[in-house]
This record gives sequence, structure tokens and C-alpha cells, in this order.
Amino acid sequence: MNKEQQMIEYMVQDIVELITVSQGIEYDRAMRILYYSLLYEKIIDTETGLYRESPAYVYGLLQDELNFGRIVQAEV
Repeated sequence: MNKEQQMIEYMVQDIVELITVSQGIEYDRAMRILYYSLLYEKIIDTETGLYRESPAYVYGLLQDELNFGRIVQAEV
């Protein structure tokens, strides 16, 4: 496992934990929410660099996808 893959794995674990805590659901259900999201494809794509962001930021993107049906990133 290279460094990027390890960081992706940690990101996925952190986001699943955030889902379980914030939504009060079981770990396996939280994993399905993340794995079936559009965001998951972007997290595992090293070209996006999302795996280097904070889990809280990426979780916010997931919340946008779940609420609005798409990923919303604010412009700087």
C-alpha cells in the first residue's frame, strides 16, 4: 500500500465515523452511504487530491451531495 492509498483509507474511515456519529446509524450503513456516493469516486481518484483535505471538509461535500444531489464546492 502506497502513501496515497493509506491516506485514502484513513479518509474513508474518518468520514464513515463522522456519518455514524452525526446521523446516529450503524457503521455498515454509513459505509454503504459513502461507497455508493459520487464523492467516494472522487476520494479514491488521486488526481482530485481530496484525500489530502480534512475529513470534516470532505464530509461537508458528502452532506451537500446527499442534500442537493450534487457536490457543491465554494469558490475562494
